[in-house]
Amino acid sequence: MAEATVRFFEDLDQQGYEPLLAKLSGTLRFDLHEGPQTMHWLVRIDRGQIRVSREDMEADAVVGSSPGLFEDLVTGRENGLAALLRGDMTITGDARLIVQLDRIFPGPPHSVGPHRYRKGVR
Repeated sequence: MAEATVRFFEDLDQQGYEPLLAKLSGTLRFDLHEGPQTMHWLVRIDRGQIRVSREDMEADAVVGSSPGLFEDLVTGRENGLAALLRGDMTITGDARLIVQLDRIFPGPPHSVGPHRYRKGVR
């Protein structure tokens, strides 16, 4: 499993509360497909409180991606919207959750920190 992906989800879980997501509640499942195998990451958000697990269960929104593409997303080497428009990533369910969660993904490699720092939003 890709180290940056594991680190991203572990950091998200350890963070516990994200002020940028204070008005958001819902569940997102990330399905990382590689051949016949799928790795699952479930992100639960309850008014900014975040919990992450490896459960494969129903979610309000599901993101499908290859592990390599997701690794590029969490390291800032790839843009989620561009990957979605190319058809390299799929989203089903409540897309507003994905749009909101995008704020905490890192920016391009030359930027510092997640989007919220790069854009000056606090």
